[in-house]
Amino acid sequence: MRIFLLNKKSLAFTIGGFFAIACLTLIFFQVISLKSASVPAQAIYQGNSGQKIVAICVNVDWGEEYLPDMLEKFKKHKVRVTFFVTGQWAEKNPELVKQMNEAGHSIQNHGYKHLHFNQLSSPQIKEQIMKTEKIVEQLTGKKTIYFASPYGEYNNNLISTVNEINYSLIMWSIDTVDWELPSADTIVKRVMNKMHNDAIILMHPTKPTLEALPDLLTQIEKQGYQMQTLDKIIIPSNDSGQDENEKADS
Repeated sequence: MRIFLLNKKSLAFTIGGFFAIACLTLIFFQVISLKSASVPAQAIYQGNSGQKIVAICVNVDWGEEYLPDMLEKFKKHKVRVTFFVTGQWAEKNPELVKQMNEAGHSIQNHGYKHLHFNQLSSPQIKEQIMKTEKIVEQLTGKKTIYFASPYGEYNNNLISTVNEINYSLIMWSIDTVDWELPSADTIVKRVMNKMHNDAIILMHPTKPTLEALPDLLTQIEKQGYQMQTLDKIIIPSNDSGQDENEKADS
């Protein structure tokens, strides 16, 4: 048996070394933990198909008087768009929701009421979204899979809650700002000046939006873009996400 004798100086050095290693290890894992905690949850601002396709998204909590004519414009140009409707609006306008669905458009979730969702608790968020999902499913036979937050407001709590119930939070890469009621020409320029592959184009049912559509849709077509529903530009990874048909069948 070998016996190793350490003098006081060597012993102190050895203990100090182990202590330093332990401290560095603790600091390392704390940094990793903080880094992970600080990574923000993700909202979707544009698609990832890599194709020359764009998605027009129409947020709806009012403006039903303009929607029939907007639907006619979309039909004329063979365009499919995504409507984000509030549950309370869908309840008041069931025939319009059915008309949108029958025309091949995608009906998605804007919450039951047009609230500040970044100020709601997780249970309140879930209640708003799931209530609207049931209303839309009753009218269309399809469940919603995308959520657009009113006012474009969100925080990590909203995104994590949305993800918990298998939804994606949708933002936009091109904003018409049509709720300010600009001229139709201004709306067209705002969109065309920022046009890109996989763009998500936000609009609302307003008079200037309706007036802008003929020229806007024509210009988008002339630049070689297809206008499709969101699920055509948002491609889920193999290990997560559901497309609209998968969730509808679940």
